[in-house]
Amino acid sequence: MLDISTIILTYNEELHIERCVRNALKFSKNVFIVDSFSTDNTKQIAEHLGAKVIQNKWENNHARQFNYGLKNLPIDTKWVFRLDADEYLSDALIAEMHEKLPKLSIDVTGVVMERKMIFLGRQINKGNVKWNMLRLFQFNKGECEDRWMDEHIVLKEGRSILFDNCFYDDNQNSLGWWIQKHDNYSIREAIELLNVDIDILPEASSNISGAMSEDAAEKRKKKEKYNRMPLFWRSFYYFIYRYFFKLGFIEGKEGFLWHFFQGWWYRTLVDAKIFEIKKNCGTDKTKIIDYLNKKYHIYI
Repeated sequence: MLDISTIILTYNEELHIERCVRNALKFSKNVFIVDSFSTDNTKQIAEHLGAKVIQNKWENNHARQFNYGLKNLPIDTKWVFRLDADEYLSDALIAEMHEKLPKLSIDVTGVVMERKMIFLGRQINKGNVKWNMLRLFQFNKGECEDRWMDEHIVLKEGRSILFDNCFYDDNQNSLGWWIQKHDNYSIREAIELLNVDIDILPEASSNISGAMSEDAAEKRKKKEKYNRMPLFWRSFYYFIYRYFFKLGFIEGKEGFLWHFFQGWWYRTLVDAKIFEIKKNCGTDKTKIIDYLNKKYHIYI
């Protein structure tokens, strides 16, 4: 077994947790669950499979919950893996980790790997940008940056390398659940994009406390470029780019729904909330913060 502790954040994940924990046990010395007081059987299932569970109140922030785990779990391994409950590693990636991890040079403190999406049971290979993510890092040499959205693991020292194989994001909930989840995400992303122009977030929410992977840094640059494009036109353009120029149309009905909802509908919803906020508040920072408090129950 590899010298890895895997940390999984959960809240009511009984649909996914067995698959996730069994997968993590294939490469991890320890599997830890940081649970936000689930009301289903998540905790019981995880403990039955041998995972160690601690519970912590959810603060509406993935980064803080993960970093809480880093600080409070009894981690005694060289490496830490961040895994979501609806994710699992391919057999090829697990084999690659067993082969390469013990041989890495001393200056490599993080490993980047590609995440592939499975949507409505179909793996989406066309139309997406590559989601390369730093998920494996040496303990005490990395942490999760404190952001509202699009948070990444950053390294305090050393460098990262890219492995060849992938892990999967394969959520088994309904399409309605996915839509509701992204509706909730959209206001958070709207706040992130507003913050670029108006600086409404506290400084700690925007700072990067280490070196993120090159892929994450490049993605952040593209997002900043996207933010400078006109509202609504940018989401339409992004869908056209993904669906036609990146060949998303060859992925069948599942591919159409994925690119429509994730590439157009979701980003249009983000723009609509930005439009709503600016229409009511202009660019007045105080008014925006008050509006988010009253209308969305978000406290900045």
